[in-house]
Amino acid sequence: MDSLYVVEQGCYLRKDGESLKIMKGRKVIQTIPASNLKRLVIAGWNSLTGAVLDFLIRNQVDTVFMTPSGRFRARLLLDDTGHVELRQKQYVRLADADFKTATARAVVAAKLENHIRFLRRRATQRELPELASVALQVKALAKQLESEQDIEKIRGIEGYGARLLYGVFGMLITTDRFEFRGRNRRPPLDPVNALLSFVYTLLTNEVQNAIKLAGLDPYLGALHEPGRGRPSLACDLVEEWRAWGERMVLSLINRKVIEPNDFVYRKAVRSGQRPVEMKPDVCRALISAFEKQMEHRVFYPAQEETTTLRMIMYGQARVFARSLEADAEIYRPFLMPY
Repeated sequence: MDSLYVVEQGCYLRKDGESLKIMKGRKVIQTIPASNLKRLVIAGWNSLTGAVLDFLIRNQVDTVFMTPSGRFRARLLLDDTGHVELRQKQYVRLADADFKTATARAVVAAKLENHIRFLRRRATQRELPELASVALQVKALAKQLESEQDIEKIRGIEGYGARLLYGVFGMLITTDRFEFRGRNRRPPLDPVNALLSFVYTLLTNEVQNAIKLAGLDPYLGALHEPGRGRPSLACDLVEEWRAWGERMVLSLINRKVIEPNDFVYRKAVRSGQRPVEMKPDVCRALISAFEKQMEHRVFYPAQEETTTLRMIMYGQARVFARSLEADAEIYRPFLMPY
């Protein structure tokens, strides 16, 4: 096992020989081999022993801490072996206004195109002309984007495109047990938004891993301004993957893998709590579906081969790195195939 997600609340991790044990009180919840662990995600109010912390540091295990609702909290900062010269080029190139604007425009164009394909396919499948109409509106935005030179307007186009999608997202839900009345977050106020936020966080973590492996600085991007604790480059490069996450959430809801009673609902929210929170079982189901999605194989034009989505994410980080090293090259995002 190269990835471990700890989602059961009130647990702690203990090192036992060549294994890691997830404990709840004196009960062993799960035992896994520690030798091949590459990433650890701890969601919620859990802890780990000093021996586990030492193991994570010595073995360079990427460790992320999230809230129960899936919001990023912190990352175990390990010794960075990134390529210094590459990062210098990243800082120089992204200080160039023309390159920064062109990169941001490419990122937004790919996000819009993926949503156009997504909406058109669902419009045909479900015979909903409203979805086709919104796809045309997004297409018009993409056309407007082609000649836009103002980065603030590019950000505005990205935001408006997202609002168009979320405006019809509820129509894509085929069960009457869930409803979606618009995007909300920090915290999410309903189950669908809780699922979206959690999946977006998982995707961003994967992209950030890919960025670090490529030797780049995840905190300096083009579309998203640098901010305290914000991995701006990861936020940029995850945009082309959002449609994958949305499709996965819809699949889990529409196939009734996830039900409304899989969530905890609170009217009175105390400090550290959320109005809507996934129960551990549904969190595990979501993570399982996510891991399965990451192993889904599709054709990757940049390498002219069929490979997994996770490997494509890593490949895209390298594509971005190459755009920094070639003066005339602009980043080419990955487009959703159908």
